[in-house]
Amino acid sequence: MSLTSEPRRFDAIIVGAGQAGPPLAHRLVGAGLKVALIERKKFGGTCVNTGCMPTKALVASAHAAHVARRAADFGVRLQGGVEIDMPSVMARKDRIVSTASKSVEATLRSLDGCTVFTGAARFTGPKTLVVGDDLLSGDLIFLNVGGRAARPDMPGLSDAPVLTNTTILNLVEVPDHLVVVGGSYIGLEFAQMFRRFGARVTVIEKGSRIIGREDEEISAGIQSALEAEGIVFRTGAECIRFAPHPAGVAVGVDCQVGTPEVIGSHVLLAVGRTPNTDDLDLASAGIAVDARGYIKVNDRLETSAAEVWALGDCNGKGAFTHTAYNDFEIVAANLLDAGERRVTDRIETYALYTDPPLGRVGLTERQAIDAGHQISVGVRPMTRVGRAVEKGETRGLMKLVVDQNSGAILGAAILGVGGDEAIHAIVDMMSAGGTAHQLGQTVHIHPTVAELLPTLVSELLPVS
Repeated sequence: MSLTSEPRRFDAIIVGAGQAGPPLAHRLVGAGLKVALIERKKFGGTCVNTGCMPTKALVASAHAAHVARRAADFGVRLQGGVEIDMPSVMARKDRIVSTASKSVEATLRSLDGCTVFTGAARFTGPKTLVVGDDLLSGDLIFLNVGGRAARPDMPGLSDAPVLTNTTILNLVEVPDHLVVVGGSYIGLEFAQMFRRFGARVTVIEKGSRIIGREDEEISAGIQSALEAEGIVFRTGAECIRFAPHPAGVAVGVDCQVGTPEVIGSHVLLAVGRTPNTDDLDLASAGIAVDARGYIKVNDRLETSAAEVWALGDCNGKGAFTHTAYNDFEIVAANLLDAGERRVTDRIETYALYTDPPLGRVGLTERQAIDAGHQISVGVRPMTRVGRAVEKGETRGLMKLVVDQNSGAILGAAILGVGGDEAIHAIVDMMSAGGTAHQLGQTVHIHPTVAELLPTLVSELLPVS
């Protein structure tokens, strides 16, 4: 191919088949546009291939093992104990991932009006990209290129065999001792699942506590639950370093308390994400990025280049499947339906899939105070939630944050059984502009976790 040759022309080019790209292709084709979709590797993006689907499949296997070990607590006797068949665990995960990824690809390839290209894309000009031997041009361009595990410049990292959230999915053995560097959402999920598979697990966190963006009692509640399963935490690790060791990898900690290094048979690096924008040659298209490589976008997800949009993890506006899909909805509504949807209209919500899970929406207590709100807070331990007691899963708490003056619900956290589902009652109430008074008047089904949300309103106390 010569870059001086005439490009293949399309009305729209989508780069990336993650959570935003495929539904956008369907909408654009439905509007009569000729579409090209480019995917460099696996269809379905992070969620399908290395994120939500594989990890939640593994979480499910780990939970099954955990429940089996607790069978006697429920009056159920098992003979012979619980054994983990790790190759079978991983094979189950692979089947789930493969089915989903192939389905995304097959649907796109059969979509009339959409031409699929495989390979890495790179801009050669404002509206032209090269992929493999093909030069493409498009009037509208949509970037949905996702992200990957960050590998910061840490001493010894390049010399040590360290796993990421992607490569750890290829293990077919249970580590003897898994050291997780990073006490945040990804690291904690892997820490618990591998502990339940039988590994010794140590979590190393640079900060003074795990998941530092959460309120302190939430962080403490999660750490307490994981410590009860035998996971060891080393916080305040100010000088993390790596070195090969005969037993695996030595991870320097330099904590104020404890041994100065931890030896792991395997080490998982889970210290953040970085966008897949470094090889797109965005400068050739006049597309600006920030200091971390995220594509700069406005409230409509438009980039600095005319008629170029960035969706999903690469724009820094959200790192979740649901925010990527909402990016698609925003762009499609504004472009095709004469809508006026904006990124800032959405309420932040997410979950941590440890056991118990954490469901979160809106502002934490600290964030609300820092934003200048006078607040009231309601807290209820899961030991006082009938559904949790009946299931024998009473760790955690429920928390509601309300503006004292308006009664507006500012945020909530449910750390406990079913918390990732029950939180949606608050998400919906906030989205509809409902107040704490309205939540308090709502009747929920018994016995559920969500039925105690109105009770939280009656337990609100002012925070000075």
